[in-house]
Amino acid sequence: MTTVILAEKPKQAGSYAKAFSSSERRQGYFIVSDPILPEDTVITYGFGHLVELAMPAYYPEYKEKGSKISLAHLPIYPDKFHYEVREDSSDQFYIVKGLLEKADTIVIATDCDREGENIAWSIMKKAKIDLKSKVLKRLWINSLEKSVIRQGFQDLKDDHDYYKYYLEAEARKKSDWLVGMNLTELYSVLLRQKGLDKILSVGRVQTPTLYMIYQRDQMIKNFKVSTYYELEAEILADDKKFDAKLMPSQQFKDKSSLITFKRDNRLENEREAGIIRSVQKEEKSIASPRLFSLSSLQSEANKRFKASASDTLAAVQNLYEAGLLSYPRTSCNYITEEEFSYLKENVKKYGDLIDNTLKFTRLESNKRYVDGSRVQEHYAIIPTNQVANQKQFTEFSDLEKKIYWLVVATTISMFLPTYKYSETTVTTDVGNASFTSKGKTLVDIGWKKLFGLKQNKNDLPELKEGQQVSVIPKIVEKQTTPPKPFTEGTLITAMKTAGRELNDKKAQAILKDVKGIGTEATRANIIDGLKEKDYVISQKNALHVTELGELLCRSVESSQLLTSVEMTAKWEEKLKEISQKTYSQEEFLIQIRKFISNLITQVPTYIESNTKLDEMVQAVLAQRSLDTCPKCHQGQVLDKGKFYGCSEYSNGCNFLLPKKYAGRKLAKNELVELLQNKQTKLLTGFVGKESGKEYSAYLKLNDDCDLELEFPKRESNSIGLCPKCRQGQIMDRGKFYGCDRYSKDGEGCDFSFSKIIAGHEITSEEAKQIIEGEKTALLQGFVSKKGKTFSARLKLDDEHNIAFEFEKKKSKKKWRNK
Repeated sequence: MTTVILAEKPKQAGSYAKAFSSSERRQGYFIVSDPILPEDTVITYGFGHLVELAMPAYYPEYKEKGSKISLAHLPIYPDKFHYEVREDSSDQFYIVKGLLEKADTIVIATDCDREGENIAWSIMKKAKIDLKSKVLKRLWINSLEKSVIRQGFQDLKDDHDYYKYYLEAEARKKSDWLVGMNLTELYSVLLRQKGLDKILSVGRVQTPTLYMIYQRDQMIKNFKVSTYYELEAEILADDKKFDAKLMPSQQFKDKSSLITFKRDNRLENEREAGIIRSVQKEEKSIASPRLFSLSSLQSEANKRFKASASDTLAAVQNLYEAGLLSYPRTSCNYITEEEFSYLKENVKKYGDLIDNTLKFTRLESNKRYVDGSRVQEHYAIIPTNQVANQKQFTEFSDLEKKIYWLVVATTISMFLPTYKYSETTVTTDVGNASFTSKGKTLVDIGWKKLFGLKQNKNDLPELKEGQQVSVIPKIVEKQTTPPKPFTEGTLITAMKTAGRELNDKKAQAILKDVKGIGTEATRANIIDGLKEKDYVISQKNALHVTELGELLCRSVESSQLLTSVEMTAKWEEKLKEISQKTYSQEEFLIQIRKFISNLITQVPTYIESNTKLDEMVQAVLAQRSLDTCPKCHQGQVLDKGKFYGCSEYSNGCNFLLPKKYAGRKLAKNELVELLQNKQTKLLTGFVGKESGKEYSAYLKLNDDCDLELEFPKRESNSIGLCPKCRQGQIMDRGKFYGCDRYSKDGEGCDFSFSKIIAGHEITSEEAKQIIEGEKTALLQGFVSKKGKTFSARLKLDDEHNIAFEFEKKKSKKKWRNK
């Protein structure tokens, strides 16, 4: 009897294999054995999606109408959807197929979510596995730590209970394909008729997300600053002073109306006598933050660390695969009593990672964090039983360290005392008006000790009711402020809470239930996609639409269902019904086709008659142009997506420039320089195809306008490339070796080192070894400060300083650069 465990990715399969008593890696799978497993058990894996929906060109009805995009292709409605094996994954697919065919039992062990179920079933269906003769089980766990994996394999579920998730995911995939393929071609063809030679991608979630950013940009652009005035006061009590605001608060459109208010309320003098009418003190508290879902973690990481949503997801995924954090793609911020129990047992260990003086006093579960009724597929992102050790910390990236700290700190904060403070509200009467002041006094820092506490800038002095004070009324001029642009963090939150913007109560309820638009797993990809397609740009952590993005938004805005979250709400309702088996895939796809057909009928008239779009197309073309084509001298070199090409291609000019060359991405400004000067400045970061080593070179266009590399010529006394700036050459300067990019104004490179170190003169051969990242041979004749001779090797450390490495000692003695 053979059991095949199907994992989603090689790394996940490796985590499973390590949890068993023995494993042997083969090509595309592991052979594993353990008392808890049946005999003849193997673990195989996909590379995420091994199969995907075929592109339109696969279908005969599309081919018959020509290969170029055209309105004649539309609508594209395959009678039966076809799946294709990804070209870069075919070898692995056939390994998986062969193993599944021989299996008596198949354990689906992909990610425990809808997409994980979809990946597994898509592979099995494409492989045409006869499941009638096989037992189908499901591994459903929330972390990849060894104990959880082992327990999960001893408590396998019946996969038929999870098949509904596949049906929902497949319906979503097919509907997204229909919308994307049909509407992308529709809008691209119509705008091509206006001169835009670029594919414009349209999507069910992507387009309303882009439109949210566009609307915010328009609000900022159209915002008109207005000046208004408020009445405030400086209050003097004995030798103390504090600020106060008019109560109730009022905004005055002009200064004259405020002056009238002052006169009417007996506040005309520069200084007025006042009296403290009331001093009220109230003790308040703030509970520790809720546990993280993926969206809330992405938002917080962007706010704290300026991390992108996709970078945060990658960091959490790596920590999950290391067995240190629970499953990342969760929309839940609650845990069950079971998780609370192990967190409580380990809380001191977690706390010691941050601050070993913490006192954990709240050791009973609280519904704010622990509520099993709120946990469905996955609980909140929390640390696992396995606490990170020092060795693991050194292997983390900087962002992984920050994310792990943030999750641990947020989790253990629920065991710390509540943050408490005393709030004092003082009301001062003067003339016929009243002013109010508020101050805070710390009572118990509690959980905020973990995150730092902002100092209150408005501490109030001790005051008594009936106390006489002096009041200086102040007219304060203020201005209205525009809305803030979206960051990736606030956009993630807006996507998750998009239902709050709807007037349709039913749609609002649906989106609240399904957690907004997109999913925890896809929101980061949606934002990345908008940036990669050049619809959105991130500047200083703020997201803005580009001219191309604005053109797309103006083109689709006639269809409110495409631009608003309402469409997503209605789709998600039906998709949810599919997983509940109260609605069929077929019915759902019929409705999608009707929606698409209506747009195919209506949109051409809108696009053709909208002259504003003609102007926008020309602006986009001007912005996308790098420069005049150096080959035909007629066209413009335009951004074509994966490369830059001449706009006169249809007239025979085949000039193009890649966006990546010799392992290095080419920046737009570098290509502009290339077109204007036929050569760039010296560029670093090219990678040798065979050696894998980085090198520097000039990019140039030859006489045939083909791209070439030209290597810098060495001066006679150059010994090699500078290891610090990777642009200059290290020159023999007599008493020292130094980079030829050195500049007295501090703008160049300051790398250099003395020729004589501890009494030993460094030869050019030894210097060459050092700057190339190698160790020298064991060198004799070094003299210490105490006059003792010693031998050592020389090398560069991580800070580009010369370091000694001793033959028998691990310690290193640094020699500082000049």
